[in-house]
Amino acid sequence: MVRLLLSIKADLENVTDLEPASDHFEYFFKVKCTSCNEEHPKMVSVNRLEEREVTTGKGSTAHFVWRCGLCKRESSAKFDPGERPKPYSADANGQFAPFLTIDCRGLEFVGFDPQGIWKCVGVESGTLFPEVDLGEGEWVDYDEKAAQPVGVSNFESRWSRA
Repeated sequence: MVRLLLSIKADLENVTDLEPASDHFEYFFKVKCTSCNEEHPKMVSVNRLEEREVTTGKGSTAHFVWRCGLCKRESSAKFDPGERPKPYSADANGQFAPFLTIDCRGLEFVGFDPQGIWKCVGVESGTLFPEVDLGEGEWVDYDEKAAQPVGVSNFESRWSRA
């Protein structure tokens, strides 16, 4: 089993605490088989609240179960129970910061697409922005209370061993 750490980096403009908007967030990962090094051609979605049965373990479950199209080996991945993604704060602005860890068996995640709805908070005003869509790679808005533009841009991610 390998524990992987997903770190994220973004340029935050007048906002902080960027994180998925709900527990039902769908994470989109690029996956690679560690047996044959075959990369799945498409992004796969993983949800922290949905678990599937693993056929190789008695009563075992995982958040993601995948059979490699090339070597046919079954692999799985599981989020740490009770551990939530760490919000990306303005203190880390422009630098990589730990976001989440996941246990992998027989696979590695090699990419992350931030599509989906995120949320963040205005640094000056505390205004909640509950509908941050990073599908286009950036998000911009205006904080009425602080009378200043807000935004998230240059989103990047990287995987490493935890």
